[in-house]
Amino acid sequence: MNRKQRIYKILSKKFNDFLLEIIDNSNLHHGHNNFTGDDETHFKIILIKKDKIPINRLNIHRLINNLLEEEFKSGLHSLEIKIN
Repeated sequence: MNRKQRIYKILSKKFNDFLLEIIDNSNLHHGHNNFTGDDETHFKIILIKKDKIPINRLNIHRLINNLLEEEFKSGLHSLEIKIN
């Protein structure tokens, strides 16, 4: 299982009231800090709320970072999180 699949699996368990999209943007960072663009290091996470219940965006960001702690330890470098 690649990193994108692992991230999806981890987040889909906690965010079942959202539509979830994971985008690997690693290729856009080729050459930055010696990144090759091939190592699954930079991702964009898009969460789209299925209902109109208010959410706390800061808590969601914190939760995502905590859930992906092991991925950061194993080479994940950057997350862009978009919540709608």
